[in-house]
Amino acid sequence: MNYHYEYPRAALTVDCVVFGLDEEDLKVLLIQRDLEPFEGCWALPGGFVRLEETLEEAARRELSEETGIENVYLEQLYTIGEVDRDPRERVVTVAYYALVNLADHRVHAATDARNAAWFAIEDVPSLAFDHPKILKMAHERLRGKVRYQPIGFELLPAKFTLRQIQHLYEVILDRQLDKRNFRKKILNMGILVELDEVETDVAHRAARLYKFDRRKYRRLTKQGFHFEI
Repeated sequence: MNYHYEYPRAALTVDCVVFGLDEEDLKVLLIQRDLEPFEGCWALPGGFVRLEETLEEAARRELSEETGIENVYLEQLYTIGEVDRDPRERVVTVAYYALVNLADHRVHAATDARNAAWFAIEDVPSLAFDHPKILKMAHERLRGKVRYQPIGFELLPAKFTLRQIQHLYEVILDRQLDKRNFRKKILNMGILVELDEVETDVAHRAARLYKFDRRKYRRLTKQGFHFEI
C-alpha cells in the first residue's frame, strides 16, 4: 500500500561538537564552509541526513568527510528545531558531541569544507547558523559531566601525570583547583594505575606517570558517580 503524507516534512541534519585538549586550552574542531549559505564562514562539522542512514551514521560520515576524523565516541546532545534557523528551508538538527585526543587525530578538509582546524574555546570565530548556541550547550554539558562521570580517557594520552589530569579538569571548569585535594579525590576513585615510569625530556622534575584502569573507568562511566570538586 502506498501512503501519501499530507503535511510537508522538514529536512534533517546532524552537527558535531568535537572537543580536544592540548597543553594550554580546551579546543573545538571547526570547518570553514565552501558553500552557501555562509560560504567562507566557520561552522561545526555536519550536514544533511540521507534517507538510508541512522542519525549516528550520518554524524560519523559527515565528520569523516569534512574533517577526516573517524572512530570517535559520539554522544547525542540535543535536538534543535527553531523555525528560522536555516535560511534554505525548514531544518531540524540533531547535535552530537565527542571528546578526542588531539595527538591521535589529524584533521583535513574535504567535500564541502574549505578548511578544518582546532580553535581554543576562548578564541572561536563567528559561527554560521545557530552553531554558537549548539557549542555553548555542548560546553555546558561537558562541564556538568565531569561531576558525574570520569573524563579524561578520550582527551589524555595513554600515559599521563597527575598534573595533566588536573589541568584537564581546570580547563574544562575554567578555574584553579587545590592540588592536594584534587589528587586525593582522583586517586580515591580507583580508576588510575600508577606506573613504574616517569616523564622524560622535561625541563622540570620528572613526575610519575599513570594510566587509566580501563575496566573500572568503563564501569564508572556507565554507572556514574558524584565527584565534588
